[in-house]
Amino acid sequence: MNTLSAEKQPTRFSNTFSRLEQIACDILDHAKRGGASACETHVSDGFGQTVTVRKNEVETIEYNRDKGLSVTVYIGQKRGNASTSDFTPQAISETVSAALSIARHTATDDCAGLADPELLARSFPDLDLYHPWNLPVEKAIELARNCEQSAFAIDARITNSEGASISTDESQFVYANSLGFVGGCPYSRHSMSCVAIAEQNGAKQRDYWYSVARDVQDLESVEQIGRKAGERTVTRLGARQIPTCEVPVLFEAPVAASLLGHFASAVSGSNLYRKSTFLLNSMGQQIFGGNINIREWPHLPKGLASSAFDDEGVATATRNVVENGIVQGYFLSSYSARKLGMQTTGNAGGVHNLMIENGEPVGFDVLLKQMNRGLLVTELMGHGINTVTGDYSRGASGYWVENGEISFPVEEITIAGNLKDMFLGIAAIGNDVVVRGSKLSGSILIDHMTVAGG
Repeated sequence: MNTLSAEKQPTRFSNTFSRLEQIACDILDHAKRGGASACETHVSDGFGQTVTVRKNEVETIEYNRDKGLSVTVYIGQKRGNASTSDFTPQAISETVSAALSIARHTATDDCAGLADPELLARSFPDLDLYHPWNLPVEKAIELARNCEQSAFAIDARITNSEGASISTDESQFVYANSLGFVGGCPYSRHSMSCVAIAEQNGAKQRDYWYSVARDVQDLESVEQIGRKAGERTVTRLGARQIPTCEVPVLFEAPVAASLLGHFASAVSGSNLYRKSTFLLNSMGQQIFGGNINIREWPHLPKGLASSAFDDEGVATATRNVVENGIVQGYFLSSYSARKLGMQTTGNAGGVHNLMIENGEPVGFDVLLKQMNRGLLVTELMGHGINTVTGDYSRGASGYWVENGEISFPVEEITIAGNLKDMFLGIAAIGNDVVVRGSKLSGSILIDHMTVAGG
């Protein structure tokens, strides 16, 4: 099976797509001849460019051209894995031999093995993931300069910058296994970012903004990115601490997506079979409010986490992970599914465009009015999440809200709660979704959390 017809195969890479397919097939042949009862391999090739400008001067120009392959072999239910970035026949042969040697010395694992054949993808929809950007370095420098200048133009108090960056990345991959599956595709990922620094009365603040997309046409303009970075930085000047209190907390969309990530982690196969999650045995349980739905959209055109199949070749499908607040599904690979006595959900390698909704999403201003008095969080620091208990504690900064309006910036605070209570306490979700990765969410209002200040 092949996801690309010959006339659509891009020629910008070091290796043609057909060459990657051939390498994958050679690996499978080597493994079979070496005594493997099963084998799977992932072969990839890509290149990119990043330009960073700081205070109107070119700070870095980076080019990368990468390739690599990994091979996993099975001798019965003994598993071995090896990898290399060398595509020569000798290196491929040695890598397969290394994987076989490892497999011979590992213990038997009843759950090890390839995905079940009937679950492998048989069709490959065009998900529109590849949009090359022919960007000369001179043009990239010009774009980065315009981005940074847009930030400086916002306010005279913006006196410094950590730079503006323009990045392009194009890659292609082939996954193949000894069950006869061969599939892959090219994909692209482009981004623009800016970090501004402002100063007032000897105190400095920084903030940033960035945009990422498969297609450059879907990126925010460099002027918008610079302007948002500048505006966000200036509004943080004069930040202060607040007394410890228990109030509603509004997570701005870019940080709200992290809450969705914590849920995904808690119902992922590896945490479930190790019993290291506060959402153990949560299938069919009410974890969110009755109006909350979480869906996975693996076939979303141009999606940053879209794919016709997962890292094991298992077909992906749109599904409701949470419906009316009740957990309907986990995130499982073949291995974790076997550990749990279940079936893979096509999530080997991660989630695919996870989106949280609650009926009719509302505008950001409506969320502020609904909160009335509380904390708007725009940045989180630290990693104070205990997946076993659900305890949540993170450093934060943002803005204090009074009477439904932003009153003043705050910093050096900690927000705390328990994820179980936080999930049940979601009062509203905004329509201000910012797409930057595999989790999609508007701003999320939680009815109450502890805010520890000075």
